[in-house]
Amino acid sequence: MKKIEISSYKVNGSLELSDYNTHENLGVTDKELKKELQKIRQDLGEFQDTMYAHSKYSVLICLQGIDTAGKDSLIREVFKDFNARGVVVHSFKVPTELERKHDYIWRHYIALPAKGKFGVFNRTHYENVLVTRVHPEYILGEHIPGIHSVEDIDQEFWDNRFKQINNFERHIAENGTIIFKFFLHLSKEEQRQRLLRRLALKRKNWKFSPDDLKERKLWDKYTKCYEEAVEKTSKPHAPWYIIPADNKKAARVIVASILLEELKKYKDIKEPELDDEIKANLEVYKRELENEKE
Repeated sequence: MKKIEISSYKVNGSLELSDYNTHENLGVTDKELKKELQKIRQDLGEFQDTMYAHSKYSVLICLQGIDTAGKDSLIREVFKDFNARGVVVHSFKVPTELERKHDYIWRHYIALPAKGKFGVFNRTHYENVLVTRVHPEYILGEHIPGIHSVEDIDQEFWDNRFKQINNFERHIAENGTIIFKFFLHLSKEEQRQRLLRRLALKRKNWKFSPDDLKERKLWDKYTKCYEEAVEKTSKPHAPWYIIPADNKKAARVIVASILLEELKKYKDIKEPELDDEIKANLEVYKRELENEKE
């Protein structure tokens, strides 16, 4: 299999999505990709068990991408071998009435993973500089002081919001959250094909909405918003990775590989040592159990 060069997916500096491929096969068959993913996700599951025992770090995985990019299936396949207690997935929809009574990051903050766990955000706090940027009228529902109309939402507003997101991520990183941010980079033609499949397959009809076609017409605008958001928020403590998403199986292997290779760099994540007294009496405890009568 082609070696996965993590640096080729990582965003450093200026960004134009057109410079990144949307398709990758890693030089192997689908069957080989499936086998590779099985191996990596088992290693990830073992790492999470150790991280749970260590209980000083958590991992936050942020997934963004245009509709049909493959976020749901990636979550299902990459984390299949995790202990159920070790990973929590949050899919963020339109904010509820309660959520709108708080600042836009609040609902994401309270969903952060506890120490020892993986948390996956399926759509993230970045919706607040993506969807709201394409549809700035949504901002009015946040009831922000000084924002009375769309005309009040200028570039300074978005720059401040990028700063707030950077501060949020820096804060949680400094307190033990390891952050990964993946943009699933889908081509417009592949999205068209996937939408057609949703219409053709009865069991997938429920996923289709006429709004999908309305949003598709805003493809170029979304692309520009993604470029600016990713460029301004890809930091050493919270990097963005651009993942080619036309081939779902390869995308899953790339994401899983990045997670495993980067997490292995945390050499301090180890199972805790037993108390000296307990360690010295292991044989005593063993004999006690072996000598128990049924």
